[in-house]
Amino acid sequence: MKTIFSIFAIALILTACGSKKTETEKEDFGTPDETTSAETSGGDVVAQGEALVKASDCKTCHAKDVKLVGPSHMDVAKKYDFTEANVKLLAKKVIEGGQGVWGEIPMTAHVGLSQADAEKMARYVLSLDGEKEH
Repeated sequence: MKTIFSIFAIALILTACGSKKTETEKEDFGTPDETTSAETSGGDVVAQGEALVKASDCKTCHAKDVKLVGPSHMDVAKKYDFTEANVKLLAKKVIEGGQGVWGEIPMTAHVGLSQADAEKMARYVLSLDGEKEH
């Protein structure tokens, strides 16, 4: 019985040791699009941002109009004016993570997300209350 247990333990250890990944995985939220801010104010960019949000892990902590772990996207839209400065601020928070604005639970960083895609996602969220970018 001890022999069977020993063989099983060794096999388990060897399997665990052999499963290390040599590359770190990056989050894939779609194809980055390096557009300029002048090109990003249209509804097409908002639709792209919506698609990126839906394909991401955002829904783990946020819903469109109900608070989950973090604020609803609608509450974020109501709190922040739809300006270029706020688009950049929120994109930075998505990429770097954050804590304290909406409570003590930290938001996970999304370092694999491009600045352009994070800005599209922020534009989508800020558009939810019907406000247009100004």
